[in-house]
Amino acid sequence: MPTAPAPYKVIANDFTAKIKSGELKPGDKLPSTRQIADQYGVSMNTAYRAMSLLHDRELITGQPGRGTYVAEQPGR
Repeated sequence: MPTAPAPYKVIANDFTAKIKSGELKPGDKLPSTRQIADQYGVSMNTAYRAMSLLHDRELITGQPGRGTYVAEQPGR
């Protein structure tokens, strides 16, 4: 029986799909970690791990004191 993916991966994959489809465009501001946690019904730590994974995938960039934004995509 297959196991369900970890909640942080589900969130990261959801945002990845929105970025790749163009629903979220480079420069778009993402919700705060707290808003993501509330939206998906997860802990702040889980939301933070999802955002960290997106950062590792180079899909988002953080601007201290301003928020998190969709990164410019190479080749676009």
